[in-house]
Amino acid sequence: MEISAQGRLEVRITPADVGKRVSVRRLSEPGAAREKFTDTVGVLTSWDHGVLMITQRDGASVRFPESSLVAGKIVPAAPARRRGPAAGYEELARVTSRGWRPVESERLGEWELRAAGGYTRRANSVLPLGDPGCPLDAALAAVRRWYGERGLPAYVQTATGAEGTQELLGAELERRGWVREVSAEVWIGALAPLTDRPAGADVVLAREADEAWLARYQRKGVSEVALRVLSAGPSVWFATVPGEPGGAPAAIGRCVVDGRWAGFAAVEVDPGRRRQGLATDVMAALARRALAEGASAGWLQVESDNAPARALYTGLGFSRHHAYHHFREPREQPAHGPS
Repeated sequence: MEISAQGRLEVRITPADVGKRVSVRRLSEPGAAREKFTDTVGVLTSWDHGVLMITQRDGASVRFPESSLVAGKIVPAAPARRRGPAAGYEELARVTSRGWRPVESERLGEWELRAAGGYTRRANSVLPLGDPGCPLDAALAAVRRWYGERGLPAYVQTATGAEGTQELLGAELERRGWVREVSAEVWIGALAPLTDRPAGADVVLAREADEAWLARYQRKGVSEVALRVLSAGPSVWFATVPGEPGGAPAAIGRCVVDGRWAGFAAVEVDPGRRRQGLATDVMAALARRALAEGASAGWLQVESDNAPARALYTGLGFSRHHAYHHFREPREQPAHGPS
């Protein structure tokens, strides 16, 4: 917190600082006999009519009256990384999008509208990197028409928690009634520690997902559209650890090599074979293939509440870069834009 020369806490932010990363202290129980304080760090996404809203790194929004504000200051846009590859949000957003390609896409200014018959939100949402080329309300109306013509709900994917992410856009969507339905995180790490691990189970690599691989994949009844998404990307590899003869594989994984990046996905293990290191073996084999193709860094996506996966990836040297969120269109078309 900012402290004056006289040792008092000071508020050094104003409504002009909307869009900046701030740290604030506020009274959590105004009027209580004994004062209690709450500290919040995030992007100041609005300060209207005496109410502040701060979007935290996980995308959660905190609102409170300015009368409860005790201290506040602007802080650096993102903390310095102590390990892992350096990466900007926009670079990662484009790489992750190329690693999970839609079947159909169209540009709206610098926004990309993506569709794949409803298979995963990532492939059926807007990637809003830049200016849509028109006012936000007009852009969102165009988005809703485009997805409506395809019989799909409109989703906009935004990100929080790193320099250059889209806290302000997320706040504007919320203000217009869009609902944040799903959040996850993008983690990154160096490939070398993975490739240096001793070889374990035999891992078979292939360019296509065969019937055995699909038998282990958790999304049952994979359609032709889903296969097109799974198989698309700059350089796609599928890994399989064979299981019992005639049965589904013991473990599988997918990797997309794209320049210096390798994206890992669909790492799944037979429930009866867990805690045997098979997920690590799969990722290590894919990492060696990616390293041979010139990649040096890896990325993956993990749900915020998937504790086993987070523990695995932490042990492999990966760490959180940013969170991303899918906002779904309002159930009813708003009669007018926000005030």
